[in-house]
Amino acid sequence: MRCLFEPRLVNDAFGDPGLYVDFRDERRALPFDLGDIAALPPRKLMRLSQVFVTHTHMDHFAGFDALLRVILGRKAGLTLFGGTGFVAQVEHKLRAYTWNVVDRYAELALDVREVGTDGHGQRARFSSRSRFVREPAGPYDLAGDVLHDEATFRVRGRFVDHGIGCLAYAIEEKAHVNVARDRLAALGVSTGAWLRELKHAMTRQVDELRSLVLDVVAGPRIRYVTDLRYTEANLQALSQLLAGVDLLFIESVFLDEDADHALRKNHLTAGQAGTIARALGAGEVRPFHFSPRYQGREAALVAQLRAAWGGRPA
Repeated sequence: MRCLFEPRLVNDAFGDPGLYVDFRDERRALPFDLGDIAALPPRKLMRLSQVFVTHTHMDHFAGFDALLRVILGRKAGLTLFGGTGFVAQVEHKLRAYTWNVVDRYAELALDVREVGTDGHGQRARFSSRSRFVREPAGPYDLAGDVLHDEATFRVRGRFVDHGIGCLAYAIEEKAHVNVARDRLAALGVSTGAWLRELKHAMTRQVDELRSLVLDVVAGPRIRYVTDLRYTEANLQALSQLLAGVDLLFIESVFLDEDADHALRKNHLTAGQAGTIARALGAGEVRPFHFSPRYQGREAALVAQLRAAWGGRPA
């Protein structure tokens, strides 16, 4: 099934966490976390329209500076999402630099949106025109756990406990449109840019042409979960957000033999990650965020996750 998204981890399993979700046939992408992003060339960073951050530990947010350096003067705007205190944290990042020559560049406006653990949101705007001084940006009203909503997809988020509030994310294509190329050929019609526009339009009005060239099915459900401990409260939060996931990216930091250490560090073991994947009914699982103490033992982490999950190879 061909879907809208092409997700892949930014780094290998031992590197900084990060997910890059590219859009097929579009010059657009969504990143989840901004740790070490050196693996993403400028052309990929220029595709970003929204950025979703789980929390602001350095290995999840230090790459903000590198991203800013690439898009400044080259991109008109970017929206960033994060948890409690996120607006102030972005503000402090921006205030750390001297902007006396920023007026030489085309305007860059950052729309920063903060999700509170109480379910309320707030926004702020930072424009290079005003040297990134914080400006009010109107309300950010949350509709349940939906953080961002467009015609073809939505992004949802819920907090899990990592000693601090940490957002787990769900990326969902609303309606996946399959093109019946054999039926197109029979009509004597070729594919092209018009087809992408039709697919987007048909997510709203599918009745007239669906039987001719389009099959509409449920869109794939991608989940990104990192930095949490194995507790009943976290399992409950994940079950509300992630049930029936098609593709689950989940941290598997420690081996099960180090479960006590994982609990102290507020992280999952590989077996715990697999247990969560099984409980959620995950169709496919991709583990990441391995502790460097297991360099050379990656297979052991994957094996523990697979054994607990019981699904297809990770």
